[in-house]
Order: sequence, then structure tokens, then C-alpha cells
Amino acid sequence: MGWHSSVLRDERVVFTGVGFVTASLIILVMNSWLGRWRDETIVTPNPPKTQYITQQTEDSLELKTLDTLLGHYNYAIKETAAKIICDRAANDPGLLEALLRGITRPDYDERVKNLRALAIICVPRVLPMLNTWKAYSAIVRCLELSLDPEQEVLDNEGWDDYPLRDITEKMCFIFLEQLVDHYGPEMLIRSKFVERWLSKQNWGRTEEDRQRNFHNYMLYRDNKMRRLADAVRKTELGRAVLVKCGLYSQEAADDFAAEQADNLNLMDTSGERYNLLLSINMGRTPRAQETSAEQQRIRHRNREAIVMNDGTRPIGRDDIIQRSTE
Repeated sequence: MGWHSSVLRDERVVFTGVGFVTASLIILVMNSWLGRWRDETIVTPNPPKTQYITQQTEDSLELKTLDTLLGHYNYAIKETAAKIICDRAANDPGLLEALLRGITRPDYDERVKNLRALAIICVPRVLPMLNTWKAYSAIVRCLELSLDPEQEVLDNEGWDDYPLRDITEKMCFIFLEQLVDHYGPEMLIRSKFVERWLSKQNWGRTEEDRQRNFHNYMLYRDNKMRRLADAVRKTELGRAVLVKCGLYSQEAADDFAAEQADNLNLMDTSGERYNLLLSINMGRTPRAQETSAEQQRIRHRNREAIVMNDGTRPIGRDDIIQRSTE
């Protein structure tokens, strides 16, 4: 205990120990306080809240306000303003009629402006509003006004002129193709699409040239114009109109109708009919259909085989070992 007493009697050692303990406590307290202060000063960003525009707020926006929003630098704001304007236009029958009248104007720039406006608001729920006699007549009239009197003869089998067609024709094709896909070609035919526009294309001078060039166009092209014409000729009424306009001969129309009927018959691949057609084409007698699951299982079992070949020679009949049918 002698050295303990000497250490305790030395004031320098005592003061050094007390100072070390005090400094440690101060550092510990400061570290704890600074950590707490750091945690309190951290700003956590609040998650963005989804904001919805009510119908009442949307309806209260004036046209001047929407025009200002369309010029906003924020893309989301511009897109929202454009959607509001399109929804208003889609729910306004008067505006749709005004656009349909606009695409029949003789002035080219006015037609293009109205066509583009119609394309903007032509969402799927607006498409039924275009399935009317007035809409079809307006679109066909727009095509009629876009006819090129200096159009070259459509007799080049290896060159498609569709990419060079006028923008008004292409936009009309887009509308008509959507309508025909949803509602069929009957309204298109009755709106005199063939008489007023398709037959006025430069198919040639003589009737024979027109029929040959039209046939080749349908055979070698794949564009919206060809698809519309194909939808027309697949109906009996459409073929009659094509014959009347000199694009089809009566014999060619009858042959196409017979070919279409044969294709429909071949598509019927169920039951005895398909089995009979297949056996006749292959020169074999028709085989009875396996009606029970047991007969099908036995047939599949008899088809099983093992091929014994190490790959050093071509596979021959001797390499195939079939399951016994007994």
C-alpha cells in the first residue's frame, strides 16, 4: 500500500485524473448533444401528395386560362391543359360538326387545320360519334378535294407511291381505317368512296389497263389505301361498285367471290369436313375420328419410337425402333 499512499499524496496525479474524467464527461455530453441536434435539424422531404382536378374545377377554367396553361414551361401542366381541351371538344357535338364542315372547305390550309384538330380529339370514345353518314361524307369529300390532276399512272409494281401522298389523304385514311375496322365497310361504300375517289385515281386510260393496274396494286401493295380497297371488295356490294366503276370485270369479281368462299370453307377445320378435304387432297381414304380417350391414348402409344444413332452416320430406317403394337 506504500505506492498507493504516495500516489494519492501527489496532487499532480489527482488533478490529472480529475481533469481526464471531467474532459471525458464533457466530450460524451457534447457528442450526445450534437448527435441529438443533428437528428433534429435533418429535414425529411414530405412525399408528394396526389392531387386531382375535380370536374367542377375543370369546368370553371376559362378558355383564356387554358390558353395560358398550354404555353407553360412545365410539360405536365401543358399535357393536363391539352387533355381538358380535348375532353371539352369531345363532349361538344357542335364542335365536331364544325370540324367536319371545316375538312370539306376548298381552302387547303383550312382543311389541314381542321383535320389535325379532329385527329387530336379523336380518342376511342369519340370514334362512335364519327360512325355517321355525315362524317363519312365529309371525309370522302375531303379526299375528293385532295385529288391530284397530274397524278402519274399507278402501273409500277415495284414502287409504292403512298409515302408521297398528301397529308390530307393520309389523315383521312387513318380515320376511315379505324372506322372500317370497328364497324365494317358498308358505310364507306354507301358514302361513294369508290365512285368519288378510288375510281378517280390514275389507273390508266383504257378499261383493260385500269383493271390490270388495280389488280396489281391490290396484289403487291400493303398500305392503308390498299387495305380500305380490300375491305370494299370483300363485300358483295363493294364488288358490284368496283365492277360499275370499271376497276373490276364481272368475271374477276365472280372469281374473287368464289375464292373467298373456298377460303372460308378451308378455314373450317373441325370434324368430318376437314378430315375429308385433307384425305382427298392427299389421295387417301378418310380416317375415322378417335372419339374416345382410350383410342387416342393407344394411337399416341403406337407412335412412340426410339432412335439409336451416335451421330457418326445419317439416320436410317434401321436406327428407328418402334413400340410393339401388340
